[in-house]
Amino acid sequence: MTLDADEFIRRFLLHTLPDNFHRIRHYGFLASATKAANLAMARERLDASAPDDTTSNTETSDPDAASRRCPCCGGRMHVIETFARGEAPHHRPSPRPDAIRIDTS
Repeated sequence: MTLDADEFIRRFLLHTLPDNFHRIRHYGFLASATKAANLAMARERLDASAPDDTTSNTETSDPDAASRRCPCCGGRMHVIETFARGEAPHHRPSPRPDAIRIDTS
């Protein structure tokens, strides 16, 4: 198939993400549903051992670790800052972009 330069660039840019967007992969051998089984199989085929679990784990030494779980996915949440009632937080989130432009052509 032969394409004009403009058509080729238009089709190519359909596969790129706009600025400030991040690609998230929910497929492949590291997909969350089969990640553990696939990593175990890869380690077996490569004759590699599993990572060492003897390193210090903050969840086991921290009594409040269970309360810092994401209510949606159960993942670990990291405390950025704690502050008292009526006190303004010092951490400021990153500014949002003025407009998000999505090419729907």
